[in-house]
Amino acid sequence: MKQHKKEKLSHLLMRYLLIIVGAGLAAVAIELFLVPNDIIDGGVIGVSLILSHLNAGSIPFVNFATLVIIINLPFMYYGYKYIGKTFVFSSIFGIVCLAVIESQLHHVEAFTTQPILATVFGGLILGAGVGLVIRNGGTMDGTEILGILLTKKLPFSLGEFVMFVNIFIFIWAGFVYGPEQAMYSVMAYYIAFKTIDTVIQGLDETKAVIIVSDHYADVSDAILDRLGRGTTKLKGKGGYTDEDKEVIYAVVTRLEVTKLKAIVHEVDPKAFITIMNTQETKGAQFKSAIH
Repeated sequence: MKQHKKEKLSHLLMRYLLIIVGAGLAAVAIELFLVPNDIIDGGVIGVSLILSHLNAGSIPFVNFATLVIIINLPFMYYGYKYIGKTFVFSSIFGIVCLAVIESQLHHVEAFTTQPILATVFGGLILGAGVGLVIRNGGTMDGTEILGILLTKKLPFSLGEFVMFVNIFIFIWAGFVYGPEQAMYSVMAYYIAFKTIDTVIQGLDETKAVIIVSDHYADVSDAILDRLGRGTTKLKGKGGYTDEDKEVIYAVVTRLEVTKLKAIVHEVDPKAFITIMNTQETKGAQFKSAIH
């Protein structure tokens, strides 16, 4: 198996630049669209917004920027252990950028005070920002990391777990902001969700991957050793050459797609990769493979 290659500096800089852009878009959506209209997002961002609203400056430094970092830290710890340091470093960088940029926008006037406009455009911009961060190997919501770990032992999919968490968050928002604002928040979350789906080309929690490579043994070993995912080798035959080929089939979470593509490209730059959305993944083998 080939030695692990370090990411090229130019690619690394571009990836982190796009994370900054994504975090900036998310900060603009939160501070200039959602917060002025008492609208929240789901997950850690939503919890941070509610807690900062309840504090309302009573306790210094207990604000959205501080809370979104602190609440995400435990999730990042487990992400480091079970997903990988590259993912965690990218995520922490994105979260810190979100906090810093958002804190600099406090004195900027809101783009709109019309709730429906804030819901639609805030959701679109937030989804675009979060999608950029995810597409470049990170995340700004630790609840997905928790979901990946817990669904190993619970009879729920990652999507179901995140949905249950967000239901409680939006119910809480209903008590804090009122039922109408909670409904606007649900709409904003749905729009952001769909926008993320567009940006990263699919938001399903798992992806089915088919890889055709002349170095199938090395590719399969690399995926197992560096991603912790088992593979299935299928027998195939080239339609043009009529030669027998080994085809690799694997299932990964959407947070692992970026890393998987990098691994395959390093082992065999000419490998043919097909990534497909999956409706549902069942089986203890897949869940227990989380590394």
